Amino acid sequence: MRSITQTLFASFGAILIAAAPCLAANADDILGVWFNGEKDAQIEIAKCGEKYCGTIIWLKEPNYPAGSKDGTPGSTKSDHHNPVEQLRKTPIIGLRIVHDFRYAGENRWTDGKVYDPKNGKTYSGKMTLVSLTQLDLRGYIGISLIGRTTIWTR
Repeated sequence: MRSITQTLFASFGAILIAAAPCLAANADDILGVWFNGEKDAQIEIAKCGEKYCGTIIWLKEPNYPAGSKDGTPGSTKSDHHNPVEQLRKTPIIGLRIVHDFRYAGENRWTDGKVYDPKNGKTYSGKMTLVSLTQLDLRGYIGISLIGRTTIWTR
């Protein structure tokens, strides 16, 4: 006859075994299309050599709306906040915003850069694959304690 303790340990072990596939990631598990946190853009994560990068492939509103102060209403949204003046007319769709991430193991990608076209700033970044459908992207300046995490989904 099983004791309560044995039953609890067996149950806990079964939960850990069931959760294991969600916790163990391969380096390429982040490849594919992700919605940003606001769900107004899709970013495709791809291999760029030995590292990982991400490009905006879809926008909920690809053109400037009526009354826009950022661009001519009806025209394609561009990278108008870019600090490099020559790049300000680059369309947002097709813009690479995730650069040079490397797989660090344990569901983490580090040492990358994240460009935010909403403000034209580039941040250091790290990504954590929480599940096959959730990717946490943290952008920061200096140390990762000073930054912001967004949750991407697919």
